[in-house]
Amino acid sequence: MEYRIDRRSGVPAFQQIVQQTKQALRLGVLVPGDRLPTAKDVAETSAVNPNTTLKAYRELEREGLVEPRPGQGTFVRRTLGRVETGTDSPLYEELVAWMSKAAEAGLEQEDVAALVASALEKQFATGTTAVMGATTTRSTGE
Repeated sequence: MEYRIDRRSGVPAFQQIVQQTKQALRLGVLVPGDRLPTAKDVAETSAVNPNTTLKAYRELEREGLVEPRPGQGTFVRRTLGRVETGTDSPLYEELVAWMSKAAEAGLEQEDVAALVASALEKQFATGTTAVMGATTTRSTGE
């Protein structure tokens, strides 16, 4: 696992490490038992302070996703992935095909990201999910 820190994003580096780790857990890149890179390794490859990585790992530990093992490192406890979210899923292939069409249409990476963010907001943030032309309301526990 190699972290890529975007200093222009406005997102703190530790939060980017948390987000990238969660993404790797969702996609099955990281699975229970995997060892995360040491804070020293992340500092060398990503040019962040080791304390930044330790802060991110503490957040992931608080969420129950990783566990530190003294003298051994930090290990994945559980995954966030589902079978249908892996890179070998048909949904992933459809997404890649759509992104290829977007690139062929002349869209830049930022344009695609904006479209995806907008669609995510519309689909999930309203508390409703479109299902084959119908709309269902999810319980929010309130």
